[in-house]
Amino acid sequence: MKFLIITKQTIITVLLLIALIASASVWLISKNGSLAVFGNTTETTREIEMVTTEYKTTMENGEEMEVYRWDPGTVFLEVGEKVNLNILGVMGKEHSFYIEGTDIKGVVQKGEETKVPLQFDEKGTYQLICHNHSQEEDHGKMIAYIVVQ
Repeated sequence: MKFLIITKQTIITVLLLIALIASASVWLISKNGSLAVFGNTTETTREIEMVTTEYKTTMENGEEMEVYRWDPGTVFLEVGEKVNLNILGVMGKEHSFYIEGTDIKGVVQKGEETKVPLQFDEKGTYQLICHNHSQEEDHGKMIAYIVVQ
């Protein structure tokens, strides 16, 4: 017949092991962010769709007024987030643009999509400005806002 002998050393070892497992569990639960599971570390890039649009009206005095806009006019990103801003040219022949405070610039042609990869390292509001419609005489500037939080 075999007997299990529990010594003081065995009890201390088991208690230390339980404390270690509990500490590791608390640390994992409280850790901010997600953990890779089974080596799944693929980063995803969010896709944001935007279009060029035009509003046109005739004033009471017969004068025509056209206003071009980016739609949506405001997009929100997280600091460090990878985003593709896909801009479809719907209205207007061409919109050359730049993003204020960056080196990003490009052109959107009517009927074509322009993909603009974005990743901001600092919080702030960045303006997407169309060169073709950036003056007050254009009845309002063609500007979208990229808000990085």
